[in-house]
Amino acid sequence: MLEMLINPKRAQKRSWEMFLIGLVYGSLSIILVNWIFGEDAVLAKYSGILIITFCVMFSMPYMYYAIKLEEEKDMKIEGAFRLLKEHNKTLFGFLWLFLGFIIAFSFFYIAFPSENNFRAQIETYCMINRPANFNECTEQYGIKVSGKTTGFLTSKEKLIAIFTNNIYVLMFTLIFSLIFGAGAIFVLAWNASVIAAAVGIFSKSNLASLPLGVARYMIHGLPEIAAYFIGAMAGGIISISVIRHNIRSEKFWSVLQDSLNLIILAVIVLFVAALVEVFITPALF
Repeated sequence: MLEMLINPKRAQKRSWEMFLIGLVYGSLSIILVNWIFGEDAVLAKYSGILIITFCVMFSMPYMYYAIKLEEEKDMKIEGAFRLLKEHNKTLFGFLWLFLGFIIAFSFFYIAFPSENNFRAQIETYCMINRPANFNECTEQYGIKVSGKTTGFLTSKEKLIAIFTNNIYVLMFTLIFSLIFGAGAIFVLAWNASVIAAAVGIFSKSNLASLPLGVARYMIHGLPEIAAYFIGAMAGGIISISVIRHNIRSEKFWSVLQDSLNLIILAVIVLFVAALVEVFITPALF
């Protein structure tokens, strides 16, 4: 019942409502995981992954039907630019959902701090932002791990590293979408939780600083996640098209061409996001 709070057609007309849905799904995921697994000596350590799993379960029906709707558009609409314009409606819905996840996760990270809820996310944050002091970083936020460290990176090396990592994420998003249709929501919900942990760390566990923390990571985060959602749509559209149409048909090749255009667009957006993350965000904050 909860996973069908809104249908894709309505979301296209009022995409901002997906922000509220993201808040509900993200909050419920944390509450349910802590309620069900909070006292479990083993599973409590993996709460961060379980929270993402619950978000996926809530979001999967919407993701599937939204991508199915996009595939139907490919059958009816001619022209690459017209298709991209139509895909934007669903893309904004995905972005609002993602932003809802981030706000919900960030709020719980700051207001109800728990080492287990974001353990894996904090480790990921430290590996990306402080690779030369990984162990010290994780211990600073209450987590003791034994990990490798790397040396200081120049801006050019950091740009290459970030862009390469983002391409890997895009590839996994595309593969998940091809295999599971709407399976990319796992990768995207995970990224939302990592950004939320970074927001909480930047805000220094102060709710008053939450808006500034969100702004700091959304400058490059929104285009980056938009690229992942574009890739998710491309993979999902191909997946559904394979199921519904003969791969030798003219319609299928039309769908494939549209999906390839989306993938190229996603790569371009990722490169721009990497430039912003390396050169613009640090200058502003």
